[in-house]
Amino acid sequence: MSTHPMQPERTDRNTPMSTDELARATAAAMSEADACSRALGLELLEVSAGYARMRMLVRDDFLNGHRICHGGLIFTLADSTFAFACNSHNINTVASGCSIEFLRPVHGGDLLTAEAVEQSLTGRTGIYDIRVTNRANETVAMFRGKSAQIRGTVIPAHG
Repeated sequence: MSTHPMQPERTDRNTPMSTDELARATAAAMSEADACSRALGLELLEVSAGYARMRMLVRDDFLNGHRICHGGLIFTLADSTFAFACNSHNINTVASGCSIEFLRPVHGGDLLTAEAVEQSLTGRTGIYDIRVTNRANETVAMFRGKSAQIRGTVIPAHG
Protein backbone atom coordinates (compact mmCIF):
# COMPACT_ATOMS: atom_id res chain seq x y z
CA MET A 1 0.00 0.00 0.00
CA SER A 2 1.23 3.50 -0.77
CA THR A 3 2.49 5.60 2.11
CA HIS A 4 1.90 8.85 0.23
CA PRO A 5 0.54 11.42 2.73
CA MET A 6 -2.52 12.15 0.60
CA GLN A 7 -3.54 8.50 0.31
CA PRO A 8 -5.78 7.18 3.08
CA GLU A 9 -4.86 3.95 4.81
CA ARG A 10 -7.52 1.36 4.01
CA THR A 11 -8.05 -1.57 6.31
CA ASP A 12 -11.34 -2.89 4.92
CA ARG A 13 -11.33 -3.28 1.12
CA ASN A 14 -15.03 -4.25 1.13
CA THR A 15 -16.17 -0.83 2.35
CA PRO A 16 -16.59 1.75 -0.41
CA MET A 17 -14.40 4.84 -0.19
CA SER A 18 -16.02 8.10 0.79
CA THR A 19 -15.88 10.85 -1.82
CA ASP A 20 -13.04 12.56 0.09
CA GLU A 21 -11.07 9.31 0.50
CA LEU A 22 -11.44 8.75 -3.24
CA ALA A 23 -10.25 12.32 -3.89
CA ARG A 24 -7.15 11.75 -1.72
CA ALA A 25 -6.34 8.40 -3.36
CA THR A 26 -6.75 9.95 -6.81
CA ALA A 27 -4.52 12.88 -5.82
CA ALA A 28 -1.84 10.51 -4.54
CA ALA A 29 -1.75 8.68 -7.89
CA MET A 30 -1.71 11.90 -9.89
CA SER A 31 0.94 13.48 -7.67
CA GLU A 32 3.24 10.49 -8.08
CA ALA A 33 3.06 10.87 -11.88
CA ASP A 34 3.33 14.72 -11.94
CA ALA A 35 7.01 15.38 -12.69
CA CYS A 36 6.33 19.02 -13.65
CA SER A 37 4.77 19.99 -10.32
CA ARG A 38 7.57 18.21 -8.45
CA ALA A 39 10.26 20.00 -10.49
CA LEU A 40 8.70 23.37 -9.70
CA GLY A 41 8.35 22.56 -6.00
CA LEU A 42 4.54 22.69 -5.98
CA GLU A 43 3.11 21.17 -2.83
CA LEU A 44 -0.36 19.64 -2.58
CA LEU A 45 -1.76 20.67 0.80
CA GLU A 46 -5.35 19.47 0.71
CA VAL A 47 -7.81 17.76 -1.58
CA SER A 48 -11.42 16.68 -1.29
CA ALA A 49 -14.24 16.12 -3.76
CA GLY A 50 -14.22 19.13 -6.12
CA TYR A 51 -11.56 20.98 -4.12
CA ALA A 52 -7.78 21.31 -3.97
CA ARG A 53 -5.22 23.60 -2.34
CA MET A 54 -1.56 23.85 -3.35
CA ARG A 55 1.35 26.17 -2.65
CA MET A 56 4.55 27.26 -4.35
CA LEU A 57 7.59 29.17 -3.12
CA VAL A 58 8.58 31.80 -5.68
CA ARG A 59 12.23 31.01 -6.41
CA ASP A 60 14.66 33.47 -8.00
CA ASP A 61 14.63 31.44 -11.21
CA PHE A 62 10.84 32.10 -11.44
CA LEU A 63 11.40 35.84 -11.92
CA ASN A 64 11.06 37.54 -15.28
CA GLY A 65 12.88 40.58 -16.71
CA HIS A 66 10.88 42.90 -14.43
CA ARG A 67 12.10 40.89 -11.38
CA ILE A 68 8.56 39.71 -10.62
CA CYS A 69 7.20 36.18 -10.85
CA HIS A 70 6.64 35.06 -14.43
CA GLY A 71 2.90 34.86 -15.11
CA GLY A 72 3.32 31.43 -16.67
CA LEU A 73 4.45 30.03 -13.32
CA ILE A 74 1.49 31.54 -11.49
CA PHE A 75 -0.69 30.03 -14.23
CA THR A 76 1.02 26.65 -13.74
CA LEU A 77 0.31 26.67 -9.99
CA ALA A 78 -3.35 27.50 -10.64
CA ASP A 79 -3.60 24.94 -13.46
CA SER A 80 -2.10 22.14 -11.34
CA THR A 81 -4.50 22.96 -8.51
CA PHE A 82 -7.36 22.91 -11.04
CA ALA A 83 -6.21 19.47 -12.24
CA PHE A 84 -6.28 17.97 -8.75
CA ALA A 85 -9.74 19.42 -8.05
CA CYS A 86 -11.36 18.34 -11.32
CA ASN A 87 -9.85 14.83 -11.21
CA SER A 88 -10.92 14.35 -7.57
CA HIS A 89 -13.99 12.37 -8.69
CA ASN A 90 -11.70 9.70 -10.22
CA ILE A 91 -12.82 10.30 -13.79
CA ASN A 92 -10.02 11.26 -16.16
CA THR A 93 -10.55 14.97 -16.70
CA VAL A 94 -8.65 17.53 -18.77
CA ALA A 95 -8.88 21.27 -19.28
CA SER A 96 -10.99 22.37 -22.23
CA GLY A 97 -10.31 26.03 -21.59
CA CYS A 98 -9.06 28.41 -18.96
CA SER A 99 -8.29 32.04 -18.32
CA ILE A 100 -6.37 34.00 -15.72
CA GLU A 101 -6.41 37.55 -14.46
CA PHE A 102 -3.19 38.81 -12.84
CA LEU A 103 -4.14 41.28 -10.10
CA ARG A 104 -0.86 42.23 -8.42
CA PRO A 105 2.84 41.52 -8.87
CA VAL A 106 4.51 38.65 -7.01
CA HIS A 107 8.09 38.96 -5.79
CA GLY A 108 10.84 36.45 -5.21
CA GLY A 109 10.66 34.62 -1.89
CA ASP A 110 6.89 34.95 -1.63
CA LEU A 111 4.79 31.89 -0.91
CA LEU A 112 1.75 31.50 -3.18
CA THR A 113 -1.30 29.43 -2.31
CA ALA A 114 -3.87 28.37 -4.89
CA GLU A 115 -7.31 27.17 -3.86
CA ALA A 116 -9.57 25.49 -6.44
CA VAL A 117 -13.32 25.23 -5.87
CA GLU A 118 -15.73 23.37 -8.13
CA GLN A 119 -18.48 25.77 -9.16
CA SER A 120 -20.44 23.46 -11.45
CA LEU A 121 -20.27 19.86 -12.63
CA THR A 122 -22.94 19.04 -15.18
CA GLY A 123 -22.65 16.00 -17.39
CA ARG A 124 -19.01 15.77 -18.47
CA THR A 125 -18.25 19.51 -18.06
CA GLY A 126 -17.09 21.34 -14.95
CA ILE A 127 -16.27 24.93 -14.03
CA TYR A 128 -13.63 25.64 -11.37
CA ASP A 129 -12.46 28.90 -9.85
CA ILE A 130 -8.93 29.10 -8.51
CA ARG A 131 -7.85 31.98 -6.26
CA VAL A 132 -4.10 32.53 -5.92
CA THR A 133 -2.95 34.43 -2.83
CA ASN A 134 0.40 35.62 -1.52
CA ARG A 135 1.87 35.24 1.97
CA ALA A 136 -0.17 38.29 3.13
CA ASN A 137 -3.36 36.55 1.88
CA GLU A 138 -3.81 39.15 -0.87
CA THR A 139 -5.34 37.83 -4.09
CA VAL A 140 -2.66 37.98 -6.80
CA ALA A 141 -4.55 36.12 -9.54
CA MET A 142 -7.91 34.59 -10.36
CA PHE A 143 -8.06 31.60 -12.70
CA ARG A 144 -11.18 29.97 -14.14
CA GLY A 145 -10.95 26.54 -15.69
CA LYS A 146 -13.45 24.58 -17.72
CA SER A 147 -12.98 20.83 -17.54
CA ALA A 148 -14.02 17.96 -19.80
CA GLN A 149 -14.25 14.38 -18.61
CA ILE A 150 -12.68 11.81 -20.91
CA ARG A 151 -12.61 8.02 -20.84
CA GLY A 152 -11.19 6.10 -17.94
CA THR A 153 -10.33 6.62 -14.31
CA VAL A 154 -7.22 7.88 -12.55
CA ILE A 155 -7.12 4.88 -10.21
CA PRO A 156 -8.96 1.55 -10.53
CA ALA A 157 -12.59 1.91 -9.44
CA HIS A 158 -13.22 0.70 -5.90
CA GLY A 159 -16.43 -0.93 -4.74
